[in-house]
Amino acid sequence: MTDITYINTQEGWLYLCVMIDLHSRMVVGWSMNKRIKADLVCNALRMAMFKRGMPKGVLVHSDKGSQYCSAKFQNLIKKYQLRSSMSGTGCCYDNAACESFFGTLKVESVDDENYQTREKAKRSIFEYIESYYNTKRKHSTINYKTPKEFEFTMKSDLQKCPKLTG
Repeated sequence: MTDITYINTQEGWLYLCVMIDLHSRMVVGWSMNKRIKADLVCNALRMAMFKRGMPKGVLVHSDKGSQYCSAKFQNLIKKYQLRSSMSGTGCCYDNAACESFFGTLKVESVDDENYQTREKAKRSIFEYIESYYNTKRKHSTINYKTPKEFEFTMKSDLQKCPKLTG
């Protein structure tokens, strides 16, 4: 699941795109830029693919924003052999996990800041995602575990399962 939000700085807007694993709530890809163009979402997707080991057939859900509809992003989806899914027009509920993440980010970190520069905002958001949200922040939707703990538990559980033969 992916979406874009904006962060206010004294230099102007900083746009943040995130890719969230809906199962674990892990932010697996993100990108920040002063422009809200297709490169923003493409860079977040590239990071997510790299972090996840280049899986094939994964569903990438977004809204119908111009960045996600762009030839650049859709060609990347095809190149990585992913499946594109888009929300109905004006249906924010289809992207609730991203909207929830953005709300949490802003309440727990961004709203208390007055970023002088985009670079300071980038460092702060990087720290929030990589050093707090994915590793320390517990989520009710995943049994009050952190995304990292939840994924570790799932991986351990899968390793204990007997192999299926077919």
